[in-house]
Amino acid sequence: MGMVGAIVLKRLALGVLTLFVVSLLIFGSVNMLPGDFAQAILGQGATPEAVESIREDLGLNDPAWVRYLGWLGGILTGDFGVSFAQANFLAYAGENADLGGIGSVADQLIPRFKNTLFLAGVSAAIAVPLSLCLGVLAALFANSVYDRAVNIFTLSSISSPEFFLAYILILFLAVLNPVFPSLSNVFADMSFGEKLNRTMLPALTLTLVVTAHMMRMTRAAIVNLMASPYIEMARLKGLNPLRVIVTHALPNALAPIINVVALNLAYLITGVVVVEVVFVYPGIGQLFVDSVKLRDVPVVQACCLIFAAAYILLNLLADVMSILSNPRLRHPK
Repeated sequence: MGMVGAIVLKRLALGVLTLFVVSLLIFGSVNMLPGDFAQAILGQGATPEAVESIREDLGLNDPAWVRYLGWLGGILTGDFGVSFAQANFLAYAGENADLGGIGSVADQLIPRFKNTLFLAGVSAAIAVPLSLCLGVLAALFANSVYDRAVNIFTLSSISSPEFFLAYILILFLAVLNPVFPSLSNVFADMSFGEKLNRTMLPALTLTLVVTAHMMRMTRAAIVNLMASPYIEMARLKGLNPLRVIVTHALPNALAPIINVVALNLAYLITGVVVVEVVFVYPGIGQLFVDSVKLRDVPVVQACCLIFAAAYILLNLLADVMSILSNPRLRHPK
């Protein structure tokens, strides 16, 4: 385990370094966007003195490197800063308003991120087993009518835009056949069953998007192994074809399958923006879009950093699981 531990530590160090570089890119890109929050809030008739006062209160007049170090230091201590929009609201509420309460970015992010994780979890619970089953059956009946039909269906779903699939599902499952609600307005005090019911349509949309990639990778990994000598020996012994695939081929195809599953799980967290907007789902993607409209820079930066961290973490997890599942990677020559 010493070599495995060293490899894992190396991956962790690379992940931390990547996240640091990404934070620089996020901060630089967001702060280079056109527009000014103070001017947008006060309108075109605002006096220069009023604009300057708001910029001073929010620290927008500080040098970029000072603001970046302050932002990075706050993140390391769990403080994502104060929402510009909320801070402006509290400033209007009174001079003694508490900017560390309702205006905290973390207070907005935590419930939204929990909702996004719930949506991603429901989608993964449907998509991952479905993809593995379809991929195994497609490899078992390779080049058959079933294989071609599944490939056509999955390629059609992954080639369609997310909003198009979302509206198709709304039409058939919410309008013509009212099985699920068209709006996914979930709340914290909802029961699990009701929350699951309102989350099902966006979860099905994400399932249609990610299933094809995982299914095709599972099929390709298994088909590539079917010509291996040990698979031929298992066939010559008269073993059931399904048992040959599940018992002998699938374990050796885990590394690429784990990678593609992890990438698609990362997509379920980072790629939910369009789906959440269509279904008005109160997740971090919806918060991100709303904050961009308001030019709420701290919230936009925090959302981008969470997306990047989730993507890097799941890729790191995929690397570690691939190493643990493959003896050739655990014991390189």
